[in-house]
Order: sequence, then C-alpha cells, then structure tokens
Amino acid sequence: MKRPIILAFGLGSYGIFFVTFLYAIGFVGNFIVPTTLDATPTTPVQDALLIDILLLCAFGIQHSGMARPFFKQWLTKWIPAAAERSVYVLASSLGLIALMKYWSPIGGSVWNIQGPFGWVAAYALFAFGWVLVLISTFVINHFDLFGLRQAWFGFRGRPCKPVKFVTPWLYRIVRHPLYLGWLLAFWATPTMTSSHLLFAIVATTYILVAIQLEENDLAEVHPEYKEYQRSVPMLIPRFVLKSRPAYQDE
Repeated sequence: MKRPIILAFGLGSYGIFFVTFLYAIGFVGNFIVPTTLDATPTTPVQDALLIDILLLCAFGIQHSGMARPFFKQWLTKWIPAAAERSVYVLASSLGLIALMKYWSPIGGSVWNIQGPFGWVAAYALFAFGWVLVLISTFVINHFDLFGLRQAWFGFRGRPCKPVKFVTPWLYRIVRHPLYLGWLLAFWATPTMTSSHLLFAIVATTYILVAIQLEENDLAEVHPEYKEYQRSVPMLIPRFVLKSRPAYQDE
C-alpha cells in the first residue's frame, strides 16, 4: 500500500467514524436523524428482539475481536501496520452503521419522566456522557486512538512508536472514563422504552466483558497495570488524583 493511500485511507476512516459518532448521538437520543432507537415498531416483538440482539452481538464481537493482539498480528500480515488502526476504526463504524440502519424498535414504556427538572437532568446526563467519551479520547491521544497518527507516520515512511504509558488526570479518577461516558449516554433518558432498555442492558454487558478482555491484555504488556487496577476504580469515579499509570481504551 503506497504512502499517500495509507494517509487517505486513514483520513477517510476517521471521517466516516466522526459522522457515525454524530449520527449515533441522534440515534440514541431520538432526535434529528431518520432512524432512532425508539422509533415506531414495525416488526413483531419476538422478531425485533432477535434482530436487535444479533445486531448488538455482532457489533460487540467485531469491536472487541479486532482489538485483540492476536487479530492485530494476523491483520498486519496482510496490510501495513500503519493502516491497521484505520481498518479497525472503519470496521467499527460500519458495524455501528449497520446496527442503526437495521435496528428494529420494540415499543413499550419502562419509565417516562414528566417533570421539567427530571427531563432536563436526564438529558444533561445524556449530553455529559457523550462529552465525556470525546474528552476521554483527547486526554490520552485522540489521533492515535483513531488511526490518524499511525497513518501520518506511515505516509512519512517512519515507524510509529506506541504511545507511552502515562497518567492523564481523568484516568487517575476512573480507569475507564470512555466506557463510563458510554454508560451514561445509554442509560440517561427521560423515556426508557423496551427498545432502549434492551440496548442499554446488552451494551452494558458488552462493556463489562470488554473491560476484562482489555485489562488482561494491558496487564500482559504493562506489569505496572496491576498496581494501577488496585489504585484507581474501574467505573465509579473517585475524585482523589494520584500519580498512577493510565492507558488507552479500545
């Protein structure tokens, strides 16, 4: 793969991710975009449940499977290492696009907050979750996380050294602020439908499993990660900053 193609592919993958990310905000929040999590049901409940669970499982398998070291090693036998992260970003974006396109709403109501204070509070937490996701990527290295740094070094014909294992302030409060942001974004809603509840439960289950896989990989590469696990909580923030190593989320 020629150097300009690596850079163009990296930029294109990032552009697709960013548009998908913005669309996902509207999809989960049920505004602006044409397909949403809680749209009017058009499929029998049992069929919708099967479709949605399969979509969520397929995304989870792709997202975590491609992030595992053994898959990265296999993939870089066929493509330049500089393009590996961009391939992951593109595949994850396409998986999320498929999930949003083929999502089958179920309907039903679990809770419905009527008061203005509760409504505002729910959407404030929803917005905070998405902002936390984005901030978490910049606190570590946003451009490395989404493949742009690797593509740039590939374009220049230089090796891309891994990002150093450091302690950004946010990662001294909670080990997985990015995943915490996703959880807030998925659960904070003034109207919880059956569709939304299914999405939130399966996504939460996936996140908890993904954290275990990711931390096992990190502990193998960084012996000091065990001490970091003991010092910083996984998902419930502790607002006491300590100088401990942090890491890069998937």
